[in-house]
Parts: sequence; structure tokens; C-alpha cells
Amino acid sequence: MRKLWLIFYFIPLGRLWAQAPVSAPVVSGPMLGQVELRTAAVWIQVSPQVKSVAMEYWKAGQQQTRFSATYNGILGREFNPVWMEIGGLDINTRYEYQFEIDHVKSEIRGSFTTKDLWQWRKLAPSFSFLTGSCSYFNESIYDRPGKPYGGDSVIYETMARDSAAFMLWLGDNWYSREVDYYSPWGLWYRASHDRAEPVLKSLLKAMPQYAIWDDHDFGPDNSGASYGLKETSRQVFKSYWSSPFYGEDGKGIYSQISYSDMDLFLTDDRYFRSADDMEDSVGGKPNADKHFFGQKQLEWLEDALIQSRAAFKVIVAGSQVINPMSYDEGFYRYSFEYNQLMDFLNRNSVNGVIFLSGDRHHSEINKLVRPGNYDLYDITVSPFTSGVSKVRGAELNSPTRVPGSLVEQKNYARISVLDDKGERILQVVFKDMNGKSLFQWSISLKQLMTQKH
Repeated sequence: MRKLWLIFYFIPLGRLWAQAPVSAPVVSGPMLGQVELRTAAVWIQVSPQVKSVAMEYWKAGQQQTRFSATYNGILGREFNPVWMEIGGLDINTRYEYQFEIDHVKSEIRGSFTTKDLWQWRKLAPSFSFLTGSCSYFNESIYDRPGKPYGGDSVIYETMARDSAAFMLWLGDNWYSREVDYYSPWGLWYRASHDRAEPVLKSLLKAMPQYAIWDDHDFGPDNSGASYGLKETSRQVFKSYWSSPFYGEDGKGIYSQISYSDMDLFLTDDRYFRSADDMEDSVGGKPNADKHFFGQKQLEWLEDALIQSRAAFKVIVAGSQVINPMSYDEGFYRYSFEYNQLMDFLNRNSVNGVIFLSGDRHHSEINKLVRPGNYDLYDITVSPFTSGVSKVRGAELNSPTRVPGSLVEQKNYARISVLDDKGERILQVVFKDMNGKSLFQWSISLKQLMTQKH
């Protein structure tokens, strides 16, 4: 048998919390994490009674040749998220897997296909991914009284059937409430509770799942750097989402993923963030002490953008980036770092940049006109199941909104990179909870190139 390697992720969960007995050995999962050319990450969460977890996997159609991996981390706690990453896989190959719980084969099984090695060999493949934000599952005893905030969850079953290369969650992936965000146990509970919702099961195993966070799955509403339990939030995020890395020096959760000729820069708009109400200018100048990304993350992002050789460079953020009319949160209201990033993009002639954001409880596309350079676009996708927030006031007639792009209902987006007669096209389709197209927009790579080229 060929040599294989295995990486286990274990995040300490603190003390063993008191709990009621759990009968089912598997609480939730499986969920696909990062799938690369020769590696794949698979996630499940098991009950405290489980003593051992293992996974068998094999090439589709070759069950007679099986490989196995065993989890060596600590089990027996109230929350037991288990990440397993297998290596030594073949490129562009479909694998099937099955979990063993306490040495008994379970019904927990699925499949994945490794990426194709196209570089230096063929044209970049076309692909699609699904994305959106703001997922709320009702739990009436702990929710605010009145009309339930969470809506019909059929959208997750719809997305599970909408075949794509991967799924990208844009923040507010669950909502911590007063009973959650004042204690470490509460933060773990809310993530565990929502991940176990049966309606998510098909989507989580259908395609690799990636994520950033925003305020509600980080902590309280509009929370940022001063949130006292942010280190716990970071541990929860690492235990429930797959990323190549999680920030730097043990801080933040920013990361980067790639697919075909697209790089996605998964930023962290909470861990380093100053209070929204902090003065944006001091003495008539932008306030350098008011942080959105924080200087270390901004330096990483700028360097990563220069290093990128991808055609499309998607900067993913929880809050909107270029909407000057928003009465809500947004990068635009952090003018020092906003100007720094925009100046950097102009000065270095970075091509192919698109912003992707969530948070607003409606979807839209905003455009920033840059004299002497190509226009920048911010694609906002929201909400999945939480309440819809309709625009009001001056923002109703926002001059930066792409005409017809405003969607004020529960929705998700299918974003595709396609080849049209040798030209790369990025296409965005907003879809309702049943998969019906609500708005479609596309832009060519040529439209995202500096005039120097």
C-alpha cells in the first residue's frame, strides 16, 4: 500500500460541559472542506459517547482497494467537531468515503473529486460556485419574541441541487444571541446547533464549503476588536470551517483559496475592527487609528494581490466595500484604510479585481468609477434565510448601484467563470430560494484591465 499522510485538526474546547445524554453517535455532517489536487478535508461532529472515529476511502468503482485514516484527537467532550485531511490522492479523480464510529461502519458517507492539474497543460477550466450570507435558524425559546427572524430553509436544498465547484459563505453564517455571545459555551453551542440542522445535510456534503465571518457569527451585532471572547470565536471558526490557514500569528481568520484562474482573498472584517462609531476623521484627515482590516492584514492582502497570477482576483469581505450611500456598516466608512487599499490598487495597476460581500439583507451590485482606470464592482449577496432589509432614503436611488441589480428577497448567487470565444467572462446570477433567476449580470476580463494594457 502506498504511503499516505494524515493531518488532524483538534481545537481545545475548554472544560467538559455538563450536558444531556445524546443518543445519535453523529451529531452532524459529513461536510466537505478544502479539496485540492492531492488532498481532501472531511468534517463530522460526533456525540460525547463516541470513543473512536475513522474513515475509509477509495477511488470510485474500486472499493476493493480501500485506504483508512483514524482520528487521534481528543473525543468525549460536549462538542466534538472532527477534521480529517487525507493526502496522497490522484488528481482529477472521484473518491468515495465512509466513516466508522466506534469500529462500526456507519451510514455517514459521501464523495468528492480532486482538482485537475491544468496549469501549463491546458486552458483554465470554466467553473461555477455558490455564495451568499445571513443564515438564521429559529430557536424560539432563545430568539427575540414576535415574528420569527428565520424564514423558509428550502434554499439550502435548492443550492444542494445546483451543482458547483464549491460553496462560499459570506458571513453571518449563524447568529449568536444574548444567550450565546456572553459565554464560550454559548458560542460553541450556536455553531453546533445550526450545523446539525437536517436541511443543511445535502448541501454540506455536495461540494467543498469555505467561509468568512461577519459580526453575528463572530459575536454581538456590530462587534469587533474589543469583543472579549474573540479568541473563542476564532477557535469555533477553525473547528467548523475549512481554510488553508487562519490569519497570521494566531490572529484573525483571513485566508486565500484558488480555483482555476480565480484567486479568492477571504478577509476578516471583525477581529481587528474598530468601533463603527469611532470618528472617521481627526483634524480634517482620515483617522489612522480607525481600523477595518488592520494594518497587518492589509499588508498581507496587498502582497497577496501582487503575488497573484490569477485572472480574477476576488476580495471577499463581510461588509460592503464601495457603497457610499449605505446607512449601515461598510469599508467606505473607514476612510484611512479604504483610501490606502484604493491607492494601492491604482498605484500598482492590479488587474481583475472584484469585491464580494454580504451582510445587507438584500443583494445588489455597486460600481466605483475610477478615472483613468477600470471600474471596480462590489457584488453583495444576502440573505439566505434571515430577515430581508429593504433599502430606504437616499440609498433607494443610489448612483453606484448597477441598474436592476437590487434584490429584496431571500436569495443566493451562482457566480461562474466562463470562456466566450476565447474571452474569460465572469457571470453573476441572483437566484431565489427555488433556484429561479432574479437578475443576471456579466463582465469580461478585458473590462477589468488597466488602460495601460
